[in-house]
Amino acid sequence: MLRIMKGWKYILSIHLTSVLKNKSVRNFEEATENILHFMSKLININTLFVAKNDKQINEIKKAVNKNAVLLEAGSTLPFHETFCKVSVDKGNEILLIEDIMENEQTKHLNVTADLGGGSFIAIPIYYEDGENYGTICGLDTESFEFTEQHIELFQTMSSLLTYVLELDKANKEIKDLSVPIVPLTKGVAILPIIGHINEYRADIIIQSTLESSTNLELEYMIIDLSGVSRINNKVSEYLLNIVKLLKLIGVTPILTGFRPDLAMKTLEIDVDFNGIMITNNLESALFEIGFILNKTENKHLRSQPVV
Repeated sequence: MLRIMKGWKYILSIHLTSVLKNKSVRNFEEATENILHFMSKLININTLFVAKNDKQINEIKKAVNKNAVLLEAGSTLPFHETFCKVSVDKGNEILLIEDIMENEQTKHLNVTADLGGGSFIAIPIYYEDGENYGTICGLDTESFEFTEQHIELFQTMSSLLTYVLELDKANKEIKDLSVPIVPLTKGVAILPIIGHINEYRADIIIQSTLESSTNLELEYMIIDLSGVSRINNKVSEYLLNIVKLLKLIGVTPILTGFRPDLAMKTLEIDVDFNGIMITNNLESALFEIGFILNKTENKHLRSQPVV
């Protein structure tokens, strides 16, 4: 048995290295799907799934079914009517239920009646600060004999998913910092672009800019280029793509902050900025759309419409 356990751990470490590095997993949901498929090779239970809950609704984020389709991704139930709640209430210990029809905590649930019997295993998934994300679970309509190997598998995957959650969270925070869209007044926001723009970052900027423009109901987006480290044909192409997409959703883009060196560089490259509003600074950009900056008596700046 010891030899089997050591072999399993070795296979697990090799596979997870592949999942997290070689496969270029982009987010938590992709990692979850890979992990569930891997687990299905190690435990012969019908259904494995990860559920997320907000204490009100329990949503199946990813599910892998071997034979009968017991659960599908996207399905939801009230949290208090689920096996997942029993697991979350138990805390960070593994929950093992060999017969859901006999267990005092599950036999009265509607989901138990729907399944008609079976076994369940689960353990919560937490963020590093202790907040619960949801659960990673195994479910079968047949009686299932759980082993120490199965328990360790679920405990390991719960810890791994906590790690992936934090990576995903950090990645989203980095994206937000790299695209700091600042609302100035109703219908107007500024996007200061700092550093170098590559294809990956351009995609992030485009996605965040379009989402913010819609959510903030923007009429104008002022794109400040004073922090751009360099400009070339590729960077200009990215900027023009952002401008075109903003126009398509009804937002007027304004380019501002061209430093002298950037302005000279645009003369050397093949780029057409015709039809795009360009100003030399933020104040000029605001003036062009009918706003001025006035100093109040307490020295704060505010914007008001030109009358």
